[in-house]
Amino acid sequence: MNRADALALMQEYTTKEGLRKHMLAVEAAMRAYAPRYGGDVEKWGVVGLLHDFDYERWPDPPNHPLQGSAILESKGYPEDVRYAIKSHADYLTDCPRVSPMDKALYACDELTGLIMATALMQPAGISAVTVQSVRKKMKQKGFAAAINRDDLVNGAADLGVDLDEHIGVVLGAMQGIAGDLGFPTS
Repeated sequence: MNRADALALMQEYTTKEGLRKHMLAVEAAMRAYAPRYGGDVEKWGVVGLLHDFDYERWPDPPNHPLQGSAILESKGYPEDVRYAIKSHADYLTDCPRVSPMDKALYACDELTGLIMATALMQPAGISAVTVQSVRKKMKQKGFAAAINRDDLVNGAADLGVDLDEHIGVVLGAMQGIAGDLGFPTS
């Protein structure tokens, strides 16, 4: 299991640029959190990179993420990687989030979407986004309405991180890969 192979797999199954950027954003956030919990940075990054790789082909529950899990198992990905990916789906009630890696994936997943939407509203892109601007957009129920605000709050709490701190960690990780997300890097 390595990033190059995971990236190739993600690109094989995902053609939509927005979904690819989402997975890159979640990968960056997971890499940022791994050291805080004594996790393997590469493994946590791969979990973030692959968590939605099957979504484009099998968007309906429970096919996503179960189809992806079966593919990952056939390719020799470890059980904890597959479990973390399955646990990010609330509808898989037999996969509760247990480990810090499971909890981090859930906490980072939707938040990256809100941060990306906030950044797209800024002329300067993600470099102009702050924790406060994300919090402001979070209060606007019509903005990025598909993102469940309770999931954002509960995800941070389950991870044991203050929400503002959590937004800062994920935002900083995403700002670190601004070019990969399609934003200016200067």
